[in-house]
Amino acid sequence: MKSKNKSLFYGIAGLLAVILVFFIIYGNQKDQSNYKTVETVNNIEGIKNGIHMNTGLVEAEGLPLVIAHCTGCHSGKLITQNRLSKDGWQETIRWMQKTQNLWDLGEDEKIIVDYLSKNYAPSAKGRREILKDIEWYSLEN
Repeated sequence: MKSKNKSLFYGIAGLLAVILVFFIIYGNQKDQSNYKTVETVNNIEGIKNGIHMNTGLVEAEGLPLVIAHCTGCHSGKLITQNRLSKDGWQETIRWMQKTQNLWDLGEDEKIIVDYLSKNYAPSAKGRREILKDIEWYSLEN
């Protein structure tokens, strides 16, 4: 009797393990047709001083598509910390498609690359920009 219970236990445990592995492998893949929803693309709230507060991305043409296609897999900070040329962003997209299961962006790709290359292009800035519009005052001894 104990032998039957052990076999049943191991059989159920094995089945659960197979189901778990299935969901780990296939559950992380996003369905392209359902991923980019109308609500995601058209409902951009939380813009303050030209920055989308949830992602940290610059408000500009193409932002809704970048949010829909990019920030579902990684943080907007990964975008803002990179500065790439148009070709660099294009190569990054190709790398993600080849190695990270990024889907074909179709017609949205040009808009996304234009947004990224305009707002997150390489810059020759130093550690910070020169302060502007500051009211200086004298310190008294």
